[in-house]
Amino acid sequence: LLRRIATEELVLVSSGGSDWLDGSGTLTKSNGTYSFSGRKIFGSGSPSGDLLLTTGVYDDPEKGPTVLHFGVSMKDPGVKVQDNWRTMGMRGTGSNDIVIENVTVQDAAVSVRRPKGKWHGFFDVVSPLIFPLVAAAYVGVAETAREIAVAQAQKRKDDPIVQSLVGEMDTELLAAQDALAQMTAVAAAGHVPALATSNDVFKRKTLIARAVTRVTYLAMEVAGGGSFFRSAQLERCFRDVQGIRFHPYHEKRQYQFSGRIALGIDPA
Repeated sequence: LLRRIATEELVLVSSGGSDWLDGSGTLTKSNGTYSFSGRKIFGSGSPSGDLLLTTGVYDDPEKGPTVLHFGVSMKDPGVKVQDNWRTMGMRGTGSNDIVIENVTVQDAAVSVRRPKGKWHGFFDVVSPLIFPLVAAAYVGVAETAREIAVAQAQKRKDDPIVQSLVGEMDTELLAAQDALAQMTAVAAAGHVPALATSNDVFKRKTLIARAVTRVTYLAMEVAGGGSFFRSAQLERCFRDVQGIRFHPYHEKRQYQFSGRIALGIDPA
């Protein structure tokens, strides 16, 4: 599959963030193949996607509800991309719902099988690789907001309040950049999959989410009333950056995840 992705330059669409531990969609097995139906949300890149990397839930008669990971061709007649990405922000991602009806999945196409709702080593492999990419988009939005705000504030740069706001904004931005740099360094070093590493990734994701949302808030304060106009582009940054809070783990879930690990309890 990896060779095919590289050779054919396939565009991948993932439902992993919305499926997460529980998976979604129903798999029915018959004669060594599965029939898969479901509805996936937040399908970023779906209008131009070639391959959907997704999950389905199979009610295994021996092991109970089991989440299976596999790929589905976006060109399959049973796959329909909905034109429903009408959102507050990140409007350019085309993250439409994807409806799958009775698509055949070969048993050999299943790459991972895991218990539904439980933490699995699979997440220790992918989390340190995926979440720096996710976080980088939002840090980039915050950096853009900062540049716009500083440019807008030049006429009021002698105002002590403006000076203080810019200093606070830059401090928050550095916190986000540092946390992202630490996440990226782990991925670049070829990490050994471990729960402790995943724990650090999600802690840093929370720190980044807090910081970038604060940066865009402060950027509007720095720029003043002009930031309320769409032409200033700051309102778009403010809207776009809100999306980070909806990627796993949500802040309160991350606290629970990390707290359970610290207390010696299974993380999920």
